Amino acid sequence: MDGAPYLRKIDLKVYDAYPELLKALENMFRFTAGEYSEREGYKGSEFAPAYEDKDGDLMLVGDVPWEMFITSCKKLRIMKGSEARGLGYGV
Repeated sequence: MDGAPYLRKIDLKVYDAYPELLKALENMFRFTAGEYSEREGYKGSEFAPAYEDKDGDLMLVGDVPWEMFITSCKKLRIMKGSEARGLGYGV
């Protein structure tokens, strides 16, 4: 979560798709991600999971196909939803 560095490694290959990863993050950090849409990002939550890719770009989790995500994700962040506005393709 922003402001609370956990410095944990997560093996993304353990998960089969975004819903499974998001459920694990929700359980680990006690938050709710809400529903994701490409157009509006995460709705129904004050938090939004984001990641830094290998180029240093910050994007919302779910913006790219799963296979691309697991090869390009370098750092996961759980941001306040208000700070995540403007990230992603459809926003």
